[in-house]
Amino acid sequence: MRTTTDFSPLYRSFIGFDHLAGLIDKASRADKQSSYPPYNVELIGEDQYRITMAIAGFAEQELDIESKQDTLIVTGTKTGNDSHKERRFLHQGIADRNFERKFQLGEHVKVIGAFIEHGLLSIDLEREIPEALKPRKIAINGKSLLQQRDVIEKS
Repeated sequence: MRTTTDFSPLYRSFIGFDHLAGLIDKASRADKQSSYPPYNVELIGEDQYRITMAIAGFAEQELDIESKQDTLIVTGTKTGNDSHKERRFLHQGIADRNFERKFQLGEHVKVIGAFIEHGLLSIDLEREIPEALKPRKIAINGKSLLQQRDVIEKS
């Protein structure tokens, strides 16, 4: 049994963290989406990920992959196929319906490619942290650079 969580206290008591509360709220709503198609998320290397979706019965031209505003959207749209009208299924366990699956991407995560193999759609992602945000070592020189600058300016 699922319970809904009220995130409004986060909005009024944590100034500047509204983005985080919004992400949590969005994730809780996304949990209610359909479980079709099934998918895996793998860590394939440091800062490298792969999403693999089971999309049996979909051709490449029936799929659309879009990345916008830290969201990856995968859409499958079946084209009008009249061959199903002639077929009578006693049991139909292979889903044959349109879908839209959304994934919230972390900061600096970008889609680098996608491929289909044996009914599985794989989407490769990579996190590229900008050089300015990476940790760096600070050397200890004995004198402050500000002090050295003051000496140069006085000369």
